[in-house]
Amino acid sequence: VFSRDETPMKSFATLLLLAALTDHQQNQVHAFAPSSSYSFINGQHSVGVSSRLKTPAAPIHVHMMMDPLAFAETSTSVFNSIADFSSTNLLAFTDQGQNLAGTFFQASLLPYLVFLYFLAFRGNRITELGNFGFQFILFFVLTTIPSGIISKSVYGTSLANVDYLHGGAELLLTISTLLICIGFKEAQTNPNPPPASKGRNIAFAVGLGFAALCAAGPQIPLDVHAPFLFGLGDLSPDMVFQLPWVTHSEPANALSIPTWAIHFSSVIEYVFAMGLVWDYSKATENETWKGLTWGMLPLHASGICACTYHFFYNPSALQFLVSMQAGFTLLGNLTCAIAAYRIARSNGWTLDELNPFPKSDTSPTGLMVDATAAIPLITTPRQESNLALAGKLAATTLGFSYLVKYGELGLDLPFTPNAFVALAMVAGIPALTAFYFYQEGKEETGQGFNLPSVPGFGGEDGEGLSMADVKKYGVAGTVAYVLTELAFWAVAFPVASTALYQSTGHWPDVINDATDRATVLGFIFAGANIARLLVPLRLGAALALAPWVDDNILSKFGEGDELKSANIAEASAAEQD
Repeated sequence: VFSRDETPMKSFATLLLLAALTDHQQNQVHAFAPSSSYSFINGQHSVGVSSRLKTPAAPIHVHMMMDPLAFAETSTSVFNSIADFSSTNLLAFTDQGQNLAGTFFQASLLPYLVFLYFLAFRGNRITELGNFGFQFILFFVLTTIPSGIISKSVYGTSLANVDYLHGGAELLLTISTLLICIGFKEAQTNPNPPPASKGRNIAFAVGLGFAALCAAGPQIPLDVHAPFLFGLGDLSPDMVFQLPWVTHSEPANALSIPTWAIHFSSVIEYVFAMGLVWDYSKATENETWKGLTWGMLPLHASGICACTYHFFYNPSALQFLVSMQAGFTLLGNLTCAIAAYRIARSNGWTLDELNPFPKSDTSPTGLMVDATAAIPLITTPRQESNLALAGKLAATTLGFSYLVKYGELGLDLPFTPNAFVALAMVAGIPALTAFYFYQEGKEETGQGFNLPSVPGFGGEDGEGLSMADVKKYGVAGTVAYVLTELAFWAVAFPVASTALYQSTGHWPDVINDATDRATVLGFIFAGANIARLLVPLRLGAALALAPWVDDNILSKFGEGDELKSANIAEASAAEQD
């Protein structure tokens, strides 16, 4: 059965599949719906298949009105496409497949492993339970593979639209963050923190439960929109319609209260974890721990991307939020790896630690690290019990869940996806978090944010590069720095356009399409944040470019020899000292 809008070529391909799949011995008749969401030929033609038993009045015969050799070649091509789709689906890192988001997620694994390596360095004195919490995030990542495959292969949609799998996977992330919070809080308030074995056992038990859910869900079978935890806490449709502000009905893919609660719990716990990591600098008397808080900020933005996407009911028009979420995850894993490296270096880590052979027991470096690891943490009195803190978290989480799930039914905004509003939400909430920690740093040290230095490059007294180093080269240094900044913006738009193409399959129309304009600006905004983290490298590039600017640009206007004058002045000052 062909749809009314099929082209002859699509009908021809459908006929080939019909001929290949019809089973005459079982008297099965197959109907094909090209508009179905289930796809057999990846990227070519969406073909849905339904079948039923039927006893025909006469034997069914399919006559091939074509050359048999051509039929065989075309059939081979069709089945190759089917096999290619299956392998692509099964090997996908998540349900995002091989698009930009999937690429970002895959690339984020290596820097996260680097982060875990440096974080676990014995000289860091990291709490055992907190360290396991960061490690358990890997287990959460691994669970997205089978759950994503089930979402695509069984239900024909993304994981975000299958509530019981979505909520179950997100629960593992919530447990990871909770373990981080408990571990760091106990280490700072309890001189004898409890062992990590209990938390570890609970985490793995929940993980096994989710694995069982993934295996049993499609067999029961659960509906594509079956709510997580049976929708515990959801209001009935009659109660929802009686709410005075409600003007819209919920879409079928709306998140249940348990799934919303899991999301908000993850976000709130993560911000709390950032604060505990910040305070860990006082317990260890090591300020580099604050750098990890800043490194965790892009991961916080990644979580906001997910919540924003769900706020708008996961529309295809805002699919770029999924790519941004993956991009922030990659960026956050990189910044956390850098922060953990700085912590480990400050506690005595050297390249000798990479040596797999047994180390000398009398190594001065090893003895110093062991001495650092043996220093007890500075604890502070507990201000409130864990039970009271858990109660506040539960109340806040449920409050936000009900407010968003049922409050947005009185708004038109969630039902008319707006890229500008979505980007404002993604940028605004992490900006408020960053401002809070900026104020904290300013009150404690008088400096809100201190960019990490690159050891061994420029600066004075072993410090990193700064604009003061660029200013030493006068006009040449300033012009060189401007050129490096222009170079970034020169490539920002092409890169952002390519990212949009990889995400949506079309090139941006920034003149006529407001959504495309907002999406491109969103990618440029994310790239600008990455470039901001590479300030030392940009300053180094400006210094390297300064001699060329002096010889080839300023000299043309009679402004040359800036570097010579700067070098002479610096040499004279050194002689006087």
